[in-house]
Amino acid sequence: MRVKQPLLALVLLASLLGGCASFDVQREPSQALPASASAFGRSVQAQAASHEGKSGFRLLSDSTEAFTARAELIRNAQSSLDLQYYIVHDGISTRMLVEELLKAADRGVRVRILLDDTTSDGLDRTIATLAAHPHIQIRVFNPLHLGRSTGVTRTMGRLLNLSQQHRRMHNKLWLADNSMAIVGGRNLGDEYFDAEPNLNFTDIDILGVGPVAEQLGHSFDQYWNSALSKPIDAFVSSKPTAEDLQTTRTRLEESLEESRRQNHALYQQLMKFATEPRLDIWRKELIWAWNQALWDAPSKVLAKDEPDPQLLLTTQLAPELNGVSKELIMVSAYFVPGKPGLVFLTGRADAGVSVRLLTNALEATDVPAVHGGYGPYRKALLEHGVQLFELRRQPGDEGGSGPRLFSSRSYGESASSLHSKAIIFDQKKSFIGSFNFDPRSVLWNTEVGVLVDSPELAARVRELALQGMAPPLSYQVKLENDQVVWVTEDDGQMHTLTREPGSWWRRFNAWLSDTVGLERML
Repeated sequence: MRVKQPLLALVLLASLLGGCASFDVQREPSQALPASASAFGRSVQAQAASHEGKSGFRLLSDSTEAFTARAELIRNAQSSLDLQYYIVHDGISTRMLVEELLKAADRGVRVRILLDDTTSDGLDRTIATLAAHPHIQIRVFNPLHLGRSTGVTRTMGRLLNLSQQHRRMHNKLWLADNSMAIVGGRNLGDEYFDAEPNLNFTDIDILGVGPVAEQLGHSFDQYWNSALSKPIDAFVSSKPTAEDLQTTRTRLEESLEESRRQNHALYQQLMKFATEPRLDIWRKELIWAWNQALWDAPSKVLAKDEPDPQLLLTTQLAPELNGVSKELIMVSAYFVPGKPGLVFLTGRADAGVSVRLLTNALEATDVPAVHGGYGPYRKALLEHGVQLFELRRQPGDEGGSGPRLFSSRSYGESASSLHSKAIIFDQKKSFIGSFNFDPRSVLWNTEVGVLVDSPELAARVRELALQGMAPPLSYQVKLENDQVVWVTEDDGQMHTLTREPGSWWRRFNAWLSDTVGLERML
């Protein structure tokens, strides 16, 4: 993931405080409120009742729809909102969502926000100001306790405890009234909702309605009540006051008004959740299916070396991976198979399974170092018949070409990079979540996702994956005369590249990552 200035830089005059208060702040456990606690939740329960335990699903592959869904869930929530995120970046989309969260809290909705500690860098005071609202609670996961005052001291603190500090909460979850949930690949920030002028991520989320939301509520509670989750108040010398919150809200409103004047088209597009709400329409279009919500145990990050397999999402997903017999399609923004992944994928291909993978090309990835961990495996995968597709850099920097992927709409010449994570098993089941096929997701970060048993939904996810593999959008990596080449299409003409597309700087980063052996950290 790209890490730029995180959110909740919100609108803000955030003070970077040098010290911190006691880390021994009282941490009260709490649980997801039952869906029956609100009229909205009861309406979902009534809708799901005729489906005999199945949950309803709708893909959110369009960036604007993904934003709309989050905003509408805030507006519909009546009892609770539970949000869990790895990265939250400042920007117009985030500020809109924060304003809606504050309004929800004003009407009595309990808001719990769990952030990975990397999001809080330099922003403890700002985040704590939001938590000054009586109905908003904010905790940070796996926090750095020392050296939080500056970027330099934070870096030093992490280096002194690198074995734990590189283990992060990568989960992305949005839960309203314990009855509707959004899970998938998107963090919060303009680049995830097609509102960023320089870069946009193509991504996939899924809206889950009914029992699946309750399952995901259990996952949130495990993280929220974990000893690794600390109240943000623990990291400020004095708690912000109601006056501090009101000052922040005023600045937030002024900022959004300025955005409305300066970029009216983008503002209106994002505000469609208010002018053209879609949730009631989407509820009539749901695919109802059996499912299983999967997540890593929070204690995964405490392992001194590799974690116990019983704590891992991948252990839960293994029966589906091992049981595939005809076709396996994987979409992973960051792909580093490692030796275990190589053995698995080549073994499936050798057994006659059609194995196709879509990941980022070197020219498109936002983390070239990860590409350095992937590149050395290409030849072996291709020799066993695994088909590799690398998404090209779409319109924007470095002169990409072709249509925008996944119906993403752009307000400017923004470059597009793949950020999706999905797996389709034998055209019957699909898995969508935060999990990348790399050592970081398997071993170091915590992840969450949903496995859905529905050929109809699997067909839709498969269609998106195949769209991304089309020659105008991607390079198909092949072997010619024992050499790796990249085959693609421009202006209706197929052609083959013998040198990997990407700038010298990207090539250097990938080479350096491979040379110094960063694979297990990627």
